Amino acid sequence: MRFGTDGVRGVANTELTPSFALRLGRVAAHVIGVSHAVIGGDTRRSTPMLEHAVAAGLASAGVSVRTIGVVPTPVVAFEASRRPGTLGVMVSASHNSFGDNGIKLFAPGGLKLTDEVQEAIEAALASPDDTPTEQDEHVGSIEAGDLGAEYAQHVLDSIDGRSLAGLRIVIDAANGSGHELGPALLAATGAEVIGLHVAPDGVNINAGCGATDPGSLARSVVAERADLGLALDGDADRLVAVDHEGRIVDGDHILAICALDLRSRGRLHDDTVVVTVMTNLGFRLAMRDAGITVLDTTVGDRYVLEALERDGLSLGGEQSGHVIFRELSTTGDGILTGLVLADVVARAGRPLAELAETAMTSLPQTLVNVQVPGSDVDWRAVLADEIEAVEQELGDHGRVLVRPSGTEPLVRVMVEAPTQTAADTAARQLADVIAAHGSSTPTLWDGQ
Repeated sequence: MRFGTDGVRGVANTELTPSFALRLGRVAAHVIGVSHAVIGGDTRRSTPMLEHAVAAGLASAGVSVRTIGVVPTPVVAFEASRRPGTLGVMVSASHNSFGDNGIKLFAPGGLKLTDEVQEAIEAALASPDDTPTEQDEHVGSIEAGDLGAEYAQHVLDSIDGRSLAGLRIVIDAANGSGHELGPALLAATGAEVIGLHVAPDGVNINAGCGATDPGSLARSVVAERADLGLALDGDADRLVAVDHEGRIVDGDHILAICALDLRSRGRLHDDTVVVTVMTNLGFRLAMRDAGITVLDTTVGDRYVLEALERDGLSLGGEQSGHVIFRELSTTGDGILTGLVLADVVARAGRPLAELAETAMTSLPQTLVNVQVPGSDVDWRAVLADEIEAVEQELGDHGRVLVRPSGTEPLVRVMVEAPTQTAADTAARQLADVIAAHGSSTPTLWDGQ
């Protein structure tokens, strides 16, 4: 298996097996060179199986391991950031259905692994299994521990002790790893909290709920007459919100609201925010009008974090709801983001709907997948004339993005335009050119 943008992931016990997890633990210990590790996981039935396996691999390499049970991914990153020489391991497939699972690794300091380290681990995994193991007193220990209290206080401290009393909030925990901590931390601020999808049974994680399917949250917010709704994903590292009228407030809008708020308080370093190439053009136009610089990265929150680290910036994120407040966290954190967003609503004395509407206006966006042969064709070069023609026609209020998938033999075509019809027409036009080269049929696509 190879690393994707967020660790390794696959069908549990078929693609991602206990034997692979054991070897990954042993190899990671040697490549990264750590003495301690902390392991958490989500609520999937397969998670304990894989947790025990990767813990065994680490211990066989002499690493002292602490397993901390069901926790959000940001808890693991937080513990790795505050414990010297500690590797963070999160067993989760994030927003995927329960049949999948994954393993995310955080280097000491709580940062995602660099490309170079990932490549070194992949090379070791692809080689004969000759990674040395320890013996006698050098074998690592495995202990269960209940960590998370310091993380919880850290999140509460992010709003400087302010109360959210008077806010009525519905939180959809996706039957995932934030099902206890999410509602508890919101309630600790004084807000009235209604929990939704907070009863995991091992198979219902992300099933018709959470950040990737917030429809039931939208209905609940309206029915409960709540001020806002917050939807986590399975490992609680991303957030999508819902306003009091049941309208979705995506990651772009959340990022815009937070950027403007931080800027108004002099806390947006260099008046710059980091986003990925998938971020809506409407966000870029709104930030331009506000005098805020937008810095682009490739898709993946770890690339956002790398830019934040490199340039000493304070805020970045993705349309999907990964938002990183770099002074507070080393990874996307749905619970932290939800708390910060609710605090903005409380301090502004304005409904989330109004804040989202004034922060930015999303331009219509069309995404199309085109299946192509497994080759290294430079599709932007192939489509250069067509892309130039579309971009000239759309002007400042349109954008074209053509990029290969990092995991599948697909080319992603995205077009943003002033109208949905214009976006659809241009995207289809470009997709048809690619399809003609690859003898395939383009299909509408609604993911990242």
